[in-house]
Amino acid sequence: MKLAALLGPIGEAPWIALDTEADSLHAYPEKVCLIQISLPETDELIDPLSAIDLGPLFKALGNHELIMHGADYDLRLLRKHHDFAPRAIFDTMLASRLMGVMQFGLTKLVNQYLGVTLDKGSQKADWARWPLTERMEAYARNDTHHLKPLADKLTAELEGKGRLAWHQESCARLIRDCSETKPQNLDLVWRLKGSHRLTRAGLAVLREIWHWRELEAIEANKPPYFILQHEALVELASAAGAGRAVDPLIPVRFSRHRRERLTAAIRQGLAVPAQKRPEPVRQVFRRINDATKRRLAELQTRRDARAAELGIDPTLIASRAVLLDLAEDWNAHEAELMNWQRDLLK
Repeated sequence: MKLAALLGPIGEAPWIALDTEADSLHAYPEKVCLIQISLPETDELIDPLSAIDLGPLFKALGNHELIMHGADYDLRLLRKHHDFAPRAIFDTMLASRLMGVMQFGLTKLVNQYLGVTLDKGSQKADWARWPLTERMEAYARNDTHHLKPLADKLTAELEGKGRLAWHQESCARLIRDCSETKPQNLDLVWRLKGSHRLTRAGLAVLREIWHWRELEAIEANKPPYFILQHEALVELASAAGAGRAVDPLIPVRFSRHRRERLTAAIRQGLAVPAQKRPEPVRQVFRRINDATKRRLAELQTRRDARAAELGIDPTLIASRAVLLDLAEDWNAHEAELMNWQRDLLK
């Protein structure tokens, strides 16, 4: 079905299920490669990489509650690449977790609630490569085809347990959180795992070769770890910062051009004046007084008891970090809780 012909059915649909596929395992930066939409009478696949105006589609979708599964990544992708945020969603993953389901992947839920076995063989496929194979098309359609009957069963369970309002509030919070554009901390983005052990000279090198890898990844249209893994970057920076040979650490598969640009980045890092080299990030430990420790223990005990009564993951009510904030100053942080979370912790 052509997109223009689909807009009418979308506008009139009593429900819409939505999913997306991206190419984050194959390209850099990632992009939305496929949009799957299920309506009562059809399952449609939309190619957002083609030269079509998707504005009317998102305008039509914006008037509906969208049924999605594990919507976090999809919402962030759609906000980032298409400036789209839905009015409301029903997230089947969130719903299942609020019912205490521990295995909440779509395949598990569809099998548990609907008795249907899904083929997940195309999960890591390159969705930017068109035309799609028959297996990829079937996989993509199945990602939305079963969401409505699954949502119906979960809705009935949530209503039976008095948790439907919890789910609605959680979905609204998810949309809000995924719609926020947070500025990137340019002094932290390149500090990879293990970099805290580097000298200031090593940190200066790591910063330069991290930026080198970003440029290489964009040029090659490959995820950065395909160019060089995090651990290798840190190892190179450590060796260079300590004055050890780096050539043995450079992969032999590198082309001459890539090797030259990497060694130039290393030299550039080593050339940074001592006073301008990055400072190590010192871990700040929160000092907790005895009164706060007692309140934290009380809150954690209350949270865990309520979670056990409800049969849900305690962290759905509040993480330990949130509990610590509340223990230090309840009045300052209680607004961060959703209403249902606050009620359970009181």
